[in-house]
Amino acid sequence: MIAARLERPPHCQHVVVMRHGDRLDSIDRSWPSTAPRPWDPPLAEVGFARVLETARQLPAQLGFPIHRIIVSPFRRCVDTALGLIAGRPAPGEGPDIGRGDGGIDPSRVKVSIEYGMGELFNIIAFRHPPPSPENHGDWGFNIPEIEALIPPATLDHTVKPVFNELPQWGETEPKARDRYLHTIHSLADSYPSENLLLITHAEAVKVAVSTHLEDAARFEIKTGYCGYVQLRRQVDKSSDAFEAGEFQLLAIHGQTGVNCFPRTEM
Repeated sequence: MIAARLERPPHCQHVVVMRHGDRLDSIDRSWPSTAPRPWDPPLAEVGFARVLETARQLPAQLGFPIHRIIVSPFRRCVDTALGLIAGRPAPGEGPDIGRGDGGIDPSRVKVSIEYGMGELFNIIAFRHPPPSPENHGDWGFNIPEIEALIPPATLDHTVKPVFNELPQWGETEPKARDRYLHTIHSLADSYPSENLLLITHAEAVKVAVSTHLEDAARFEIKTGYCGYVQLRRQVDKSSDAFEAGEFQLLAIHGQTGVNCFPRTEM
């Protein structure tokens, strides 16, 4: 008698693409003049408050647990990840995330850094002058120092990054779009059994929306701080392989939100 091979039933994988919270240089205009890295601001106090409020809302808005958080190396994104982990609802303030109903459980979620989710790398996207070409090395991020900010039990050293370095300076929007999409799909394929939260920048959220929004060319997409979108796909996984459907745009969220405005004809 030959035993039938057991396969896991199909399930839905969720990928949440979120913009960071309010950056300090949006609140304190004098900060860049004395900062050693004016192109890499942390969160402002109001940004932390927005992130904590977002963390409290996530369980009810998502309805599924986040297993893995992948973060752009820029400080405002790392601060956003730390705030979301710290801001989980207190007992009785929403779904029981320890039971897996939704949101972020710090005792279970894993965090890693990913260059592929970094900022659009050109002078238009950066508010403050970058280093001169001969000092380009100063752009580099000290990944061990960034990882030291993340709780040791949460940090995942086993993750193989999609990109091991920053893009070439002068990156165009089409190249950034390809980078973001490649990173999103590569990460999803690396962890098909997990729901992912990608903390990134406005351009990446815009790409996630425009790629999966029907007739996207008719809309102008604007992303507020902590605005995020949910992508979902069905995954059929056997013991040694998986097949996945196309991602669908499931929902758009955020206090300041992700808004799609009809384009006006010139």
